[in-house]
Amino acid sequence: MTLRDATPDDLDAIMAIENRSFPTDAWSAETMAAELASPHGRYLVDEHEGTVVGYGGVRALQGSADADIQTIALLAEHRGRGRGRALLRALLSAAVARGAREVFLEVRADNPAAEGLYLAEGFEEIARRPHYYQPDDVDAIVMRLDLRRHAASATTAEEAKA
Repeated sequence: MTLRDATPDDLDAIMAIENRSFPTDAWSAETMAAELASPHGRYLVDEHEGTVVGYGGVRALQGSADADIQTIALLAEHRGRGRGRALLRALLSAAVARGAREVFLEVRADNPAAEGLYLAEGFEEIARRPHYYQPDDVDAIVMRLDLRRHAASATTAEEAKA
């Protein structure tokens, strides 16, 4: 697994994954290109044998107290192997580096694997947005992670391993 910063040259590969992962509500190439170019975000790609198999992004303004996980997606054949967790943790680190103390995200209520990952990483459900994902009419689960508490528990877990 190789995580690296996404570049504009990755747009086609990212959009192929975006369209396969979110067939009814994929972002447009224009929106994704704007996200990749934004100074307020950090996008990473996951490569396997030189091919982009996943990506993720976080929006965190430098010095802001909060950040938002914008998206994480992997090709289906690469899910369930820790790649999503690695992307999430790298994005959380980017948020911390920009000064964020809290991270928010929305996850589809019909995606229990993603919800389970976020819960396992310390996120908590704080709200629901009914009918958020259209045209599928699926609720969004709004989740929050206190990065200060998360960092403290990660440090404690690392110390226990030593």
